[in-house]
Amino acid sequence: MNHTDASLARARAQARLRRGMFLLPSLFTVGNIAAGYVSITQTMAALTGIGDVHQHLDWAAIAILIAIPLDSLDGRIARMTNTCSDFGKELDSLADAITFGVAPSLLALIWGFHFLSEAINPQMHENLLHAGAFICFLFLIGGVSRLARFNISHDAQPRNPGRPDRKYFVGMPIPAAAGLLAASVHFCGGYPVEYWWVALIWLALVGTSGFLMVSTWRFWSGKELNFSRRHPYQILIFISIVLFLVLKYSQGVLFMLALVYMFSGIWARAAYSWSWRRRWRSTGEIASLPKPAAVEPEPLKRP
Repeated sequence: MNHTDASLARARAQARLRRGMFLLPSLFTVGNIAAGYVSITQTMAALTGIGDVHQHLDWAAIAILIAIPLDSLDGRIARMTNTCSDFGKELDSLADAITFGVAPSLLALIWGFHFLSEAINPQMHENLLHAGAFICFLFLIGGVSRLARFNISHDAQPRNPGRPDRKYFVGMPIPAAAGLLAASVHFCGGYPVEYWWVALIWLALVGTSGFLMVSTWRFWSGKELNFSRRHPYQILIFISIVLFLVLKYSQGVLFMLALVYMFSGIWARAAYSWSWRRRWRSTGEIASLPKPAAVEPEPLKRP
């Protein structure tokens, strides 16, 4: 084999490797879609009465929670390997709409409103079911709207800007909102809601999640975490501790992490509004003070 043939073979091998690298992020996206499909099928299985209802609903929630790291890895791997493509972006958006839009809204409806106690007034049960279906639909609309806004926005800035050295999401990302609903179901072991007052709390939580997705409030993105540094020991140790806690105490830890992330965005908005009003009052008070009267200089007196 001469030098030309060897170069041609090497170029073909590199081209095959390059095509394989483009497929790698899409494999994680397909895993994301598979998790969403499993969640939907498990939620539907809970309605059939075959097997334990709470176990089907718990597995539906776990599938959504598993899809969250898959969703974050596909984009990060695409950027690390420089294999970003329009096809991958569109596929990722469709996957998120299924796994973090359709699946959690269906799970929230069935888990929170379908299995209410028979002791509840039938009319109240019907009203709660209709209200739950409407709010869960709004959650779905908020999620897909959040995805559409993310796809068309370039360097979007939140209404309450944060530190200039950090990057933020504008509005609560849809995986976090879906994770909040799934973590709540998993925290309860999948046992469905039976009491009307719990259903009202669930109604408010689902509605708040949908609103936060379409808001312009800032949420931490975590994009400043850089794993390509020379010695990322601190980040790796922190992630290892979090993974251990999640695997050991998944129900409580995931639920607390989801709540903390949601309230971090609410707190950031409230703190910014409070500081803005304080600055506005301060400047307003200064502007409203009367200006000191001009004092004319006394004429010079000759000795």
